[in-house]
Amino acid sequence: MAISASIAWLAPAAALIGILCAAYFGRWVLKQDPGNEKMQKISGHIQRGAKAFLLSEYKILAIFIIIVAILMGLFLGSDDNPARGWFTGLAFITGAVLSVLAGYVGMTISTRANTRTAFAASESISPALKIAFRSGITMGLCVASFGLMGISLWAIAVLLVGNPQPEIINGFAMGASSVALFARVGGGIYTKDADVGADLVGKVEAGIPEDDPRNPAVIADNVGDNVGDVAGMGADLYESFAGSVLAPMILAVSMTGTILTQGDTTLAILTPLMIAALGIIASIIGIFAVNTKDENKLHSALNRGTYVAAVLEVIAIIVICFIWQSNSDGGVQAMWLALCVILGLAAGLGIGKSTEVFCSDKYNSVKKIAQASETGAATNIISGLSSGMLSTVIPVIIVAVAIVASYNVALLAVPGVAGSDMATFGVYGIGLSAIGMLSTTAITVGVDAYGPVADNAGGIAEMAELEPYVRERTDMLDSVGNTTAAIAKGFSIGSAGLTALSLFFSFKVTAQNSGIDLNITLTNPLVIAGLFIGAMMVFMFAALTMGAVSKAANKMIVEVRRQFHEIPGLLEGKADPDPESCVKISTNAALHEMILPGVLAIAVPIVVGCFNMELLSGLLAGALICGFLMAIFMDNAGGAWDNAKKYVESGHNGGKGSEAHAAAVVGDTVGDPFKDTSGPSMNILIKLMTVVSLVFVPLFAII
Repeated sequence: MAISASIAWLAPAAALIGILCAAYFGRWVLKQDPGNEKMQKISGHIQRGAKAFLLSEYKILAIFIIIVAILMGLFLGSDDNPARGWFTGLAFITGAVLSVLAGYVGMTISTRANTRTAFAASESISPALKIAFRSGITMGLCVASFGLMGISLWAIAVLLVGNPQPEIINGFAMGASSVALFARVGGGIYTKDADVGADLVGKVEAGIPEDDPRNPAVIADNVGDNVGDVAGMGADLYESFAGSVLAPMILAVSMTGTILTQGDTTLAILTPLMIAALGIIASIIGIFAVNTKDENKLHSALNRGTYVAAVLEVIAIIVICFIWQSNSDGGVQAMWLALCVILGLAAGLGIGKSTEVFCSDKYNSVKKIAQASETGAATNIISGLSSGMLSTVIPVIIVAVAIVASYNVALLAVPGVAGSDMATFGVYGIGLSAIGMLSTTAITVGVDAYGPVADNAGGIAEMAELEPYVRERTDMLDSVGNTTAAIAKGFSIGSAGLTALSLFFSFKVTAQNSGIDLNITLTNPLVIAGLFIGAMMVFMFAALTMGAVSKAANKMIVEVRRQFHEIPGLLEGKADPDPESCVKISTNAALHEMILPGVLAIAVPIVVGCFNMELLSGLLAGALICGFLMAIFMDNAGGAWDNAKKYVESGHNGGKGSEAHAAAVVGDTVGDPFKDTSGPSMNILIKLMTVVSLVFVPLFAII
């Protein structure tokens, strides 16, 4: 037991190391040359716009967080433990605040790294890659380290005690998921209405280049890259990371005295923490493997860092499980559990590779969409939809194999277990598999967040009228960034399916421990009805978020057209546009439209659970399956449309200015809300509804 107690504090220690490294990389980025005065002025507009939006968004979130925490305090206590609700509310606030902090820090660095990346690109591709990636890794380390710091301290306080109270730490996961949903939806609406407006009026109607300084929506578009693809994405991966670590820990507590002795329960709680802690260290080492002077090997350089971190993490996982097996007082063969985690890590890499195949212009899927553009926008969109639908096949097979394999491998660690106990430990193995997918979250987020920085750098190069070769270099970085972003989303979606399954089982176990016997079978009409309602929730959520982008983009298009027509000399380059009006449109639209989808995701499970928990169980299962498929479809279709447009712009299938190019731009504008608003929000939706249900089980039990 002494060994276990000492190991517990290694998690916050690793988180602290990650925070210190993030501070180092952030300071290093800020020390780089920001370029000339014009570049700094453009970057300043982006910084102010991003900061203004996030502060406005956080004000709304603060009200929401306080109200929900108070409701938790009032309704989640019990006669024998009245303080439980208030502690759950405090955990909720902790999870939410750390998510906000990680996103804000990452966005602050990225909005300053853009001009530094553009200036470095004027020298060569290597320093530009280094700045953009180190900016992204600052965000990645903050996401993983803040998440692990909060989880580990709460785990030490409420799980590693004589009378563990897992219902309290569930509040942390709900706080992380709530902020993630609002941040993803709000940031996604912001970035995509500006992007769609800038592209359709600027590229298609006016025939001016992307990021042309004459286009008033360009600044809003660049702001959106940061609030959506950096702050929003960071909150998304933070939530995924927190949920994947917490799910098996909660299951471990439920197995105390049945499958696991007290000592093995402690080790089962610590194992997810240790995997996450060593994942941060492995990611830090992997950072230094990302470097290249060859512009044709950018993708290989980024992959090398991910693979180095993955190999180191596999070694660490084996060591962790060996420690458990050596200290087990109940005969648990924990080395089998190492295989569960490795299966998850391999599944994550497999999903990432599958995403690359469907989203990278190195493969036929993107080239076919580009070719389809030659006959118009309709065939481009049909081809993209087909590609997105087909892209679900491999990830689903991979996840299905990971579920079955990790479940059965976990049972080898506890031979002789049967019945419901067997199912619980099998799902614990699935939870460890989900951690495997996100064990190197720090470098995964870093590779993802690097993309928006490169995109912004290209915009600054265009607006500051730097040499054409500078934009060519930033476009190379950006193109790779689109693929790496899609891969990171693949990791997040894959882990979401496994984590939501673990949380769903935790919900069932918690309900049973509260005296509620759930009949979750397909012979129960309430469960079947819930399945349909859950699937409908996914489509309704997608409709609301896509519709929000459409409405906001319509206002943006009208404003850009107005400025082109009413500002004399604007299109001739003799007058300056008014970017502030476009920033205001995006900000107001995002803040207004994000509220309804976010509130529904939280309110619907509570209302349904108060009515009937078996109906709620079906709802969660239906949303899980449908949301998982929808997320993959939308993310991959959007990524493929984006890179098909860039493939045409690079000189293929007619090149810039051709009819194929116009069609590809239309396809890209359809794909934008697919991949950056609705798609990535789906994996948050399925976990948020599940964790809300889990947190409010005490309320359902007394109604």
